[in-house]
Amino acid sequence: MTLQQALLSAARQLAEDPQLSDTARRDAESLMLHTTGISRAALLADPARLLTPEQLRSYEASIARRLRHEPLQYITGAQEFYGLPFRVTPAVLIPRPETEHLVEAVLERLPHDRSLAIADIGTGSGAIVCALATHLPQANLLALDLSPPALEIAQANAVALNVSERILFVLSDLLDALPRQQRQGAFDAIVSNPPYVPEEDAAELHPQVRDYEPASALFSGAGGLEIYKRLIPQAHEALKPEGLLALEIGHGQRDAVAGLLSGWRDVDFVHDLQSIPRVALARK
Repeated sequence: MTLQQALLSAARQLAEDPQLSDTARRDAESLMLHTTGISRAALLADPARLLTPEQLRSYEASIARRLRHEPLQYITGAQEFYGLPFRVTPAVLIPRPETEHLVEAVLERLPHDRSLAIADIGTGSGAIVCALATHLPQANLLALDLSPPALEIAQANAVALNVSERILFVLSDLLDALPRQQRQGAFDAIVSNPPYVPEEDAAELHPQVRDYEPASALFSGAGGLEIYKRLIPQAHEALKPEGLLALEIGHGQRDAVAGLLSGWRDVDFVHDLQSIPRVALARK
């Protein structure tokens, strides 16, 4: 079977699923490039090239996984974030474009010409902490997560991006693993994309999110606010005077998070491309 024949067949199969139809062609092509290791230019230049039997079996298996709504990124093991390549597995939440607003907001508000101490709580794949380390070359960063497999992925990504020497990875539930005396007033900035999906909204999530991504990285009790209620007081204690707190928040959570930030200074919200408040910012 040729590249084009296999690609068209796969795209048709994916398009028959209403939840996959919008990305059917793109997903079929991405999985073809992943399976064969060729570039898109090579695919377009030689669509009549024959797949080997092994390549065809591998491609069909990948398409079958996608038809079960497994995220494309888990099948390929890769996702780009803030212009950087990241390895992802089912142990970590897939980095979203919306989270780039968090990184951008932090970079706009921190000096780039002096040493900084930054903590990333719930680092997951390490996308946020690695992006910040890449763009803040004088910063020293702490990446915390309660999942050992997630920390392994984050560390591997930091090594691949040549920023691991400035990031300390710690197994921790929020900042709990740090002695209280050690963490008091320790950080110039604390950032986090914590779990914030309300438990009651689980049934409404797309199957590729609900059934495949780690629940511990998605859900945060009734209303999705439980982690914020623990994290915000810890962050206030751990930040230096004038220190920056930056949090990703979910749809409809602006007012509740603003209430939790009562007593903080310069509380502000950044909207995403859909005009949804996506990032909460505050100064100690």
